[in-house]
Amino acid sequence: MTQSPASQRPATESDTESNTESDSGLPAPSAQSAEIICVGTELLLGDILNGNAQFLAKELAVLGIAHYYQTVVGDNPARIQQAVTIAQGRSQLILFTGGLGPTPDDLTIETLADLFGAPLVEHPDLVADIEAKFTARGRAMPPSNRKQALLPEGATVLPNPQGTAPGIIWSPRPRLTLMTFPGVPREMQAMWRETSVPYLHSQGWVTTTIVSRMLRFWGISESALAERVAPYLSQGNPTVAPYASKGEAKLRISVRADSRASALAQIEPVEAGIRALVGADCYGADDDSLASVVGRLLLGRQQTLAVAESCTGGGLGQLLTEIAGSSAYFLGGVISYDNRVKVNLLKVDAAALAEHGAVSAIVAEQMALGAKAMLQTDWALSITGIAGPGGGTPTKPVGLVYIGLATPSGEVISYQHEFSGYRGRDWVRQLSALSALDALRRNLL
Repeated sequence: MTQSPASQRPATESDTESNTESDSGLPAPSAQSAEIICVGTELLLGDILNGNAQFLAKELAVLGIAHYYQTVVGDNPARIQQAVTIAQGRSQLILFTGGLGPTPDDLTIETLADLFGAPLVEHPDLVADIEAKFTARGRAMPPSNRKQALLPEGATVLPNPQGTAPGIIWSPRPRLTLMTFPGVPREMQAMWRETSVPYLHSQGWVTTTIVSRMLRFWGISESALAERVAPYLSQGNPTVAPYASKGEAKLRISVRADSRASALAQIEPVEAGIRALVGADCYGADDDSLASVVGRLLLGRQQTLAVAESCTGGGLGQLLTEIAGSSAYFLGGVISYDNRVKVNLLKVDAAALAEHGAVSAIVAEQMALGAKAMLQTDWALSITGIAGPGGGTPTKPVGLVYIGLATPSGEVISYQHEFSGYRGRDWVRQLSALSALDALRRNLL
């Protein structure tokens, strides 16, 4: 039987985060606030994803430090100084990433020293540390790396345990603290956790914490979700904010509190109320994925799964096997891209293919039954569709997808989706695989 209810539609109205506020929406505990400045022309060109800003933003929230602005600036001294001049007029803690390397375009430290009129002073202990790190790698220190031991007079060294570029903690004027980190994420994160966080605690920056829970939804659009949970969107603390990304709708619940335990206690009733309103459309929270949730449900039932894929070309199997331990319930699958594979391996009826075409409910159902029988599993999923950009017809447009689901009882169900607003092959393929997982999830529930 074929189902195409509204509840099975993914949230495809927007595949970008729709909430553009730069802060959490929660009341700031004091006038003190932090700002992030990321230095690097490669960031402006889009060559590198700015994960450092995301990491620091989340860390500031955990510490309860208000954070309202982020800036990305290229490797240009005048523009870096302009960004800092603006930032120091509105923020008391400025965090820099990037520009601490040994090359001529690594300008953060010398630019800050020039802006605040401080001479650069070489630290012999840093030179020795950098030399030792090169020696440990079996290499001699290039002369250019000596530059990394030059720091503004009066600045405190922010040690880098994993790389050669130290940072600084510096207060060049009252009520202003600068911290610099290299652009390498692994190094920056270690420096933040080992030195910066203890320093901020010691200086009284950390008085509250912000804790967030991200609820995840499939089968409901962002706007429909917002309407259903409208009473929660207008409250103060906790705040509830809707998002949408790649077919998935989300709600972020955030609380500012004196402790993590207190924050979680405030989140719990809000989360419970939202889940009661939306039911099965909420599939999980935080790091959950549809694949991980399906895996837990299959493990709980001690049941197994097989897949048969056409237009997704193995994408469904990839999502399933990204979960550690998935071999306990996922046995394998068939990529039946050509109709001969559908007939010879999955035992799809050639007459049904000729009459209805590969993209049809009956073929999706037979693919699922074939995979279930072939691999001797409890459940089987199948996907067949038109991912585009070509291949569509007036009766079978690009974005038309059928999902088949064979159940332990021998019943077979098919779901029809028409993913409109075409955004490319990968978009159709991803929505197809995720919608297949959601169909199985709802049946497992």
